[in-house]
Amino acid sequence: MASAKEYQAKAEAQFHQTIKKAHEAKQAVSQYEAAARATDEKTARLRALRLAKEAKEAAEASAAAASKAAEKKPKKKAVAKKAAGAEGPEAGE
Repeated sequence: MASAKEYQAKAEAQFHQTIKKAHEAKQAVSQYEAAARATDEKTARLRALRLAKEAKEAAEASAAAASKAAEKKPKKKAVAKKAAGAEGPEAGE
């Protein structure tokens, strides 16, 4: 049969092993949480960059559309219509 000292040594070894596993588990959880935080921060930063880029592109597109619309308005036709309108009443008199 085993002596009391052997039982005590075995129990202490098991206790230390349990403490070591608990410590390793805490470290693993800490590393997992740190990695998750880093991923969340990176995702938020990339989302902010993407939204800023999309807003800039939308502003540029609307500015380009506005400038194209301004260029498409023919100023000569308006002058031609005024001239035609001025000739019309004179011809009727």
